[in-house]
Amino acid sequence: MKQQKNSMCRMVDKTASLPAGLRSWVITKMFGKFVPFLGTAGLHFEEVSRERMVVSIRNRKKVQNHIKGLHAAAMALLAETATGFVVGMNVPDDKLMLLKSMKVDYLKRAQGNMKATATLDAAQVGRMAAEDKGDVLVEVLVTDESGESPIRCEMLWAWVPKKRN
Repeated sequence: MKQQKNSMCRMVDKTASLPAGLRSWVITKMFGKFVPFLGTAGLHFEEVSRERMVVSIRNRKKVQNHIKGLHAAAMALLAETATGFVVGMNVPDDKLMLLKSMKVDYLKRAQGNMKATATLDAAQVGRMAAEDKGDVLVEVLVTDESGESPIRCEMLWAWVPKKRN
């Protein structure tokens, strides 16, 4: 059975005919309407699909710590955003998604810009469509300009039925 597309997927589909660079910019602006803080932090959506989300952040003054690296909270936001939006592409419109837990281990000093790649497998996507409520541990790899992973994250997302008024 093919999973129905939710409103977020349908919105992203409308950008399919745009050139890649413009498509990425438009999706970043649209997702910023959902979560205004994304624009404040300067997050950029590089790749968007139901199975994979790639989000990046530039190391610039607004998001730096005292040693001119990306602030710890900005790194966590990057991972949380990538995982949240890949889940958001799959949770049906009649469900509410919530971050259940977030664990971030800071392993080493980050170098330069960073990127988070969150992925879901077919079984995880299927559960979101089939189960009324549940949770999923979303795999996310966060790398810096050196290609290394300065942080290791675990993001557990849940979905529940929306309350009807």
